[in-house]
Formats: sequence, structure tokens, C-alpha cells
Amino acid sequence: MTLAPYAADPAASRGREFAENREGTRGPRSEFQRDRDRIVHSIAFRRLKAKTQVFIAPDGDHYRTRLTHSIEVAQIGRVIARALGLDEDLTEALCLAHDIGHPPFGHAGEDALQEAMAERGGFDHNAHTLRVLMRLEAPYCDFPGLNLSWDLLEGLAKHNGPVSTPNWALAELDEAFPLDLGAWPSLEAQVAALADDIAYDNHDIDDGLRAGFLLLDDLLELPAIADQYRAIERRYPSASADQRLRELVRSRIGLMVNDVIETTRANARGLHSVAEVRAHPGQLAAFSSGMGEEERALKAFMYERLYYHPEQLMAASRARDVVSRLFAAYDQSPEALPEEWRAALPAEEPARSRHFADFIAGMTDRFAIRQCADIFGRAPDGLRNV
Repeated sequence: MTLAPYAADPAASRGREFAENREGTRGPRSEFQRDRDRIVHSIAFRRLKAKTQVFIAPDGDHYRTRLTHSIEVAQIGRVIARALGLDEDLTEALCLAHDIGHPPFGHAGEDALQEAMAERGGFDHNAHTLRVLMRLEAPYCDFPGLNLSWDLLEGLAKHNGPVSTPNWALAELDEAFPLDLGAWPSLEAQVAALADDIAYDNHDIDDGLRAGFLLLDDLLELPAIADQYRAIERRYPSASADQRLRELVRSRIGLMVNDVIETTRANARGLHSVAEVRAHPGQLAAFSSGMGEEERALKAFMYERLYYHPEQLMAASRARDVVSRLFAAYDQSPEALPEEWRAALPAEEPARSRHFADFIAGMTDRFAIRQCADIFGRAPDGLRNV
């Protein structure tokens, strides 16, 4: 496939933080394919299988986790990247890695860590993604982290746009390996951010309906959703309700993907290099104005009816309590840490507290629940609601 002139080129990558000795043969891969493979083979990526997407440690086998969500984001991202002539491997790697910094229990866990770390620089899952990939995940003998390409790390740092005030974690990493935080990232990174929106906007509908937290009649209050669902009813009069709902989710994804492709292609017309993308004064990958309004309306609906559902808020409150109690327990009694983490515990603040946060942020939902039971004598109640 011939890349568009504004695509990121793996042969022109800005390199890696540490020089590598690549004696021997490990396959004919581009730099961005190496990035993707290192992410897929990492322990941090595997742990996403048991981290909250919408529901905490769900008992049902069919609900999404951070891992299945990331895979779905990657597939949407690849489709958009291919249509626009972008580098699919970089796009896929960005999509697969974008949530690696999430602690257990999703944003509830993040809120608890942010509160615990408020006087020590705070906690942010986006910056922690970079910290995990550049320092904490360390399977190689020659260097810390996964030593991913500059292009991949830049995209993760700025997939939501330029960063004017990085927190301590991102600032520390940027000082070691400057990521040009004030500029826009590649189109591959911008597409990855939109693929994330498209995936969770639609797949969270599926999970919310499955759990009974959303009702179809409520969803049909949104005019764009209602029009699409009525068209599906006319097209498939004998289909079951479940089949129609799945068709609704698929068709919504298709509409949004096509809209992004058309809008972004028009916005990027006349650009001749990835350098011009980064120097552009604004975002290039985007929804059209009409689709953007629909997407914002859907997000508002999902926050009101699903993410801020009373049962969800109650579970989130209990999850925050679990993370807060774990942090306090390790702070007061570091011997509760596993031996390898205890041996590496810094003596001084803020590094000491950040060490606790690193350990907790790497936990899966179930591991955090087990740790709480081991330390306090009983497992927390009321975390699972599906």
C-alpha cells in the first residue's frame, strides 16, 4: 500500500530513546510493527483483560474489559488509517496501548489515586501509560521500558492534542526523551483518539443494554438513533430485538467511521508531510459538524443514563474506597507489598508514594479485591453490579 504524503513513515522514524543491538534475525518488521508487537507481548497489555471498561469485575463473560475495548479500538483505527493512506501499524499500536495506564476500577480508581497523590504530583492515566511503557514494564536486558519509537510515544502523549502543562510523570519522561508536547501529533494519533470515541460510544451502548442499565425506549429519545433504528426495523421486520440492536451498533460505527474518513481527508488536502500535520494550528482528524453534534449528544446521554447511573455511582464510590485503603495500608505498612516491590521501595518522598501508586495502578480489578481481602480480612462488598 502506498502511504499518503502526510502519513508517518516508519523508515523516517525519529528513533528510540536507547540504542539497540539487533544481532540475529527477529523478522522483517518495520519500526512501527516492532512497537505494536512489543505492546501486544507486554504484561501490562495482558492485564487489561481484567480491568474495568464500564462494569467492575463483571461476572458475565460477554461484557467488555479494557482489553477487548482496546482491540475494538484498534480495528476501527486500522480501517480509518487504511482509507486515509496512513500507517496502519502505528495507528494499531497507538490504539492497543492507549489505555495501558488505567488503574483498576477505571476512572474511580484513577480518582482515588489522584486524591492520594494530590500532594505528591497527582496521578493521570494518560501520563501513566507513558510511565509504564518507558520505565515500569522492563523485559529487556539492555534498557528500561519497551523502548518504543518516538513516533509512538509522541502519539500516546498527545493523542488528545498538544499538552501545555504536563504533570510530573510526563514532564519527567519528556525531559529524558523530548516529545515536542506543544505541537499536534501525527494523523495516526489523531485517528486513534477518534477510534477510541467511536468504539466506546457504541460498544458501551451494547453493554449498557445487556446489563439493563439502558433501555431501548430511552435510547430512542436521541433523534439520530431513533431514525436509524426505525430504518433497521423496516429493513429487517422479522429480526429479533437483539439482532436489531446489534445492527444498530454496527451501523452507527459505520456511519461515524465514514464521516471521519470524509472529513479528515478534506481537512488534510494539500498537506505534503507529517511535519506539516504537526505544524498545523488545529486538529485535522475530526467528525463533521453534524456528526460531532450527534456524538456529543450521545455522550451526554451515556453519562446521564449509564456512567452516572445510581448503581454505577455506588459501585464507583466503593471502588475508590478500595484503592484509597490499599494506598493507606502500603504507606503505613510497606511489608504488605510483594517482596520485589518492597525491595525497590525508595526511602524519600515523593518517590516513595509514587512507588505505591505504580504498584496499585498495575493491579487488575480482581487482584485489588484480593489484596484488600488479604490485608483487611474480608473482601469489599457491592463492587459488582452485573
